[in-house]
Amino acid sequence: MSDDRADQIRQSFRRQTKACADLGSPFTARLCTLTAERLTDETRVGATILGWPGNPDGTSDALALRLAGTLHALVRSGQDQALSAVYPPNAVDDDTLWAAVEAALRRDEAFMLERLRSAPQTNEVRRSSALLPGFLTIASLTGKPLILSEVGASAGLNLQWDCYIYQLGDFRWGKASAVELAPRWESPPPPNAAVQITERAGCDLNPLDPSSEDDRLRLFSYIWADQQDRLDRTAAALAMATESGMKVEKADAIDWLHKRLVTPRPGMTHVIYHTIAWQYLPPALKAEGEALIADAGARATEAAPLARLQLEADGKPEGAALLLTLWPAGETREIGRADFHGRWVKWVGWEGSAV
Repeated sequence: MSDDRADQIRQSFRRQTKACADLGSPFTARLCTLTAERLTDETRVGATILGWPGNPDGTSDALALRLAGTLHALVRSGQDQALSAVYPPNAVDDDTLWAAVEAALRRDEAFMLERLRSAPQTNEVRRSSALLPGFLTIASLTGKPLILSEVGASAGLNLQWDCYIYQLGDFRWGKASAVELAPRWESPPPPNAAVQITERAGCDLNPLDPSSEDDRLRLFSYIWADQQDRLDRTAAALAMATESGMKVEKADAIDWLHKRLVTPRPGMTHVIYHTIAWQYLPPALKAEGEALIADAGARATEAAPLARLQLEADGKPEGAALLLTLWPAGETREIGRADFHGRWVKWVGWEGSAV
């Protein structure tokens, strides 16, 4: 590998350090910093990382998060007790932490090389805190029952958003639930509209089964090890999904959308939605998906509206944009912004926004 390429990889880990620190994970930030400073190509795992052929950044291959998730999987599975001893809640110095990581690179080589091939997969439940006001807005504006179609649904935890309790400032929504979401809320309350869901479905290239021990391990491994509240919240949501029997369809997003959008839905509002997922599609597929949704929007009517609700990065420094498009008018508005992990929501609403 070239020194220039290895330096590019190290810089990607440093960028991830800042992102992890900003999102409240000092341990993962520290792990990324140590990797950037100390990783060598003397092991097969180290050589694989420093010679990574793709784009290592967080909006592409997310190489730093692949490594963090791989190491966390070794800890959560009990495969590497020496590594577990330096992971939260244990506190050790940098030299001790890195020595355990380096030992794992050698001892767990086969597992790590295999797991690094997989893209990180999360299903952050708190993103539903941004979705709920969007769904309430759609219900308020269209006055019709909703059909839900989630792209990149993972284990389906944000497909069951209506099963959670929400405290959004002074606004409370939902019935008794094992999961309560209370982000830092700014601005006015969302509309208090009645919501009726007649159908829900989701797709993912690699859907996770909430009832599968292996799939739960994969999901937990990509949650940062020092964020126990996220781990606990995800466990509760997974238990709810297991009890309901919810399953996400294994499918390519574009092929799946073709099938979901071909049938008119008179008397109902069809909502296509996704959270921090669309940005990972290859540019050609993304363009095809945009055209597909726009074409379906052109066929929408007042009797059968189409909506697209998305929480995705837009290159701005403050969180992700919450965008809502409604057809047949085809108007898109930024109705708010939210933290990537749903810790805060800055709500604007349909009436107070424009794109």
